[in-house]
Order: sequence, then structure tokens, then C-alpha cells
Amino acid sequence: MSSITRVTVLGTGVLGSQIAFQTAYSGFQVTAYDISDDVIDSAKKRFDTLVITYKEDGVAGAAEGKADEALTRIRFSSDLAEAVADADLVIEAIPEVLSIKQDTYRKLGGLAPEKTIFATNSSTLLPSDLKDSTGRPAKFLALHFANQVWKYNTAEVMGTSDTDPAVFDEIVAFAGEIGMVPIPIHKEKAGYVLNSLLVPFLNASYALAAGGYAEPKDIDNVWRIGTGAPLGPFQITDIIGLTTPYNILSHAGPEAKPLAEWLKANYIDQGKLGISTGAGFYDYTSTEA
Repeated sequence: MSSITRVTVLGTGVLGSQIAFQTAYSGFQVTAYDISDDVIDSAKKRFDTLVITYKEDGVAGAAEGKADEALTRIRFSSDLAEAVADADLVIEAIPEVLSIKQDTYRKLGGLAPEKTIFATNSSTLLPSDLKDSTGRPAKFLALHFANQVWKYNTAEVMGTSDTDPAVFDEIVAFAGEIGMVPIPIHKEKAGYVLNSLLVPFLNASYALAAGGYAEPKDIDNVWRIGTGAPLGPFQITDIIGLTTPYNILSHAGPEAKPLAEWLKANYIDQGKLGISTGAGFYDYTSTEA
């Protein structure tokens, strides 16, 4: 059993909101931080939607009031110092851009108490890319969640050569306490297990569509029919949100730039960011998806 009771989640985007809500749902006191009150106001609507989603998806106890109770354990803040002042654990779920994360950790290291463990939910960056920015490499590691955490409840735990083994074990225990299946990763691997498999798969689908070989809907159909999978790559991307793969592709080297530009020009610039905005590769305001 972990000694963690108070958790701060940095970032209230799609996955950050899910992590915060699932943690509160599991009985922890949670602070949800983001950079402005306007962003926080938008996030509150996302949390209200999660209450409904947990009930509709039949999450245990949700319909009996547990989902509504979870909201009472979440407070919101746009003041970083205030948000982390008493945190046992800070889970960072901010944009997948190295410089932004490093700058955030430099600030965080000077604001959080000595006891606080830092965990990044980075999808592709190695924790060793960030550890020196934290000021506390022994208390820093990666804790990576899959999207729709209440259903796809893996939590990949990956440290660096500097991570204290006791801290690693503490986070493995914490992951189990919030209803996740902990997946300890024994040495650093960009993309962890999940995204080492998922990212090349998604990129191959983008290349097919961007190259004009087939439409996204038909690529999804081929994958679902041919493998029996419940979702195709473009449906998965709409759940993740298009901003995350765009950021990954933008920083993945020159060969990936055309795919990033294709996502931006055809979808992101049109406000089609995925399910969260009502449209991505599919239109979620109709019955098309």
C-alpha cells in the first residue's frame, strides 16, 4: 500500500482530466491544475462529462453516486505553487513537447515540497530526457496511462537509473490503488510498451490516408474486419485527440513532418481535434462514427 493521499495532476486535457477523475474516483484528494482560469472552466465541463460517461459505461458504483462523489474530491487551480503546495504526488500530463515539459519541471522543482514524487505521463519521451530538470531525479519517473482509463486501465511505470527503487515500488502500488493494472518496465524504452506498438501502427494509417491510397473510414474498416479489433486507427486517434499525434510527429524528424502537416492542414486547422471537439476523422454530432 502506498503512502500517497494527495495528488496533483498538471494538465486538464483529455487524458489529464481522466487521470484526475479516476484518482478522485478511487478516493484520493486531487488538485487539477492548468495554466489559466479560462482553461479550467473548459476542463470543468470535461469532468462533468466524465461523471455521465462513468455511469453510461457501467463503471462499478458510478450509478450509485460514486461518480458524483468523485467531483467533490477535485479542486481546481491555475496557480502552480498553490496547486502543488501539499502534494504527495504530481502527475504531469501537459503537451508532448520537450521544452515545455522541461520548463515546467524547473518551476515545479522549486515549488513542490521535498516529499513530493514527480511522475510524467509522457507518451514518447524518456524520463531521462526530463530528470535533470526536476531537481529531484531520485523521486522522478514515468507513469503512463492509456486513453479511456476507466476501460483500458494499464499504467506503465518506468524509472531512470537515478529513480529510487522505493519510489518506483510506491508508484506501482499507487497505480493499483486507483484501479489500474501496473506494468513495471525494467529499463527505459521510448514509447514504453503500449506506444511502441501503437505509434507505428497509427503512423502507417496516416501515411495511407495522406498518400491518397484509401479513405480513413475504409482503412478503419479493413483493420476491424481483418483483425476483429473493435476500433480502427482513425477511431483510436479521435479518442486520443489529434493534437497528441501531431506533436509527436512534429518532433519525430523530417520524414514525419509531411504527416504532421497533413493532420494540421486537413483537420487541426479546421478545429477537428477528435471526440472532445465533436469532430475529427469522424463527425460526432451525427451518427457517422
